[in-house]
Amino acid sequence: MGDEKRELPPIPDRLPASVVDAHTHLDACGAVTAADVTAMVDRAERAGVARVITVADDLASAQWAADASTWDTRVFAAVAIHPTRTKDFGDSERSEVEHLAKAAGVVAVGETGLDYYWGYSPHDAQQDAFRWHIDLAKRVGKPLMIHDREAHEDVLRILDEEGAPDDVVFHCFSGDEHIARRCIDAGYVLSFAGTVTFKNARGLHEAARICPAGQYLAETDAPFLTPHPFRGRPNEPYCAAYTVRHLAALRGEGVHEVAEAVRTTAERVFRLTGGSPA
Repeated sequence: MGDEKRELPPIPDRLPASVVDAHTHLDACGAVTAADVTAMVDRAERAGVARVITVADDLASAQWAADASTWDTRVFAAVAIHPTRTKDFGDSERSEVEHLAKAAGVVAVGETGLDYYWGYSPHDAQQDAFRWHIDLAKRVGKPLMIHDREAHEDVLRILDEEGAPDDVVFHCFSGDEHIARRCIDAGYVLSFAGTVTFKNARGLHEAARICPAGQYLAETDAPFLTPHPFRGRPNEPYCAAYTVRHLAALRGEGVHEVAEAVRTTAERVFRLTGGSPA
């Protein structure tokens, strides 16, 4: 049984319309080389997940993600320093992140934000770094991809104080209906991960139901947060197809309709056209 739990879930039937996995970590999934990346995206495309955004959490990961975005036209990147790693976020790190954020294949600044669950970085260091990333996103003209864990009020407050970029994505949205309404009213985009498929995630279910088309995305956050009924197994970008189907069921809509909404929103927010950023 232990070995079975570590196996990848089966690749689902292809979605009726292709989607974008708005947030994954291909390096953490085990990809090292261009061939590894292509193999993962090939599996994703079999399920109708035609493009992916691989996201950094530290400087080495940011450098790798930016490189990976040049290896396959279906792969894009987001770069930032994760809030749990901001304790030692100095000038040299900021300079390199800014340099990488300007690359053509990098379509967002992220994941940045606040994480009050883990105690790896002081809150003030996280908030300073978050403010800097907000400014960077505005300076390079790219969307801001937010990590928000048990920090909803401070995240929303700082966005208001700094002035949000034109496009803001709440990666792996974790709020309830009340927080969702505030984000929606502010024009932010909610990205739903495998957690929205969990049976006990009632607040997320309500958030997914009320989010209008044009303000929601689907993601895996792979290799983490594998959708139900495969919790405990590794995750990969193709599993976004399971989440899209679950979103359709929650919303009482057709899978094709939800897939199209996910695709068009991702293309607009991340400025994707065909296999490359606009």
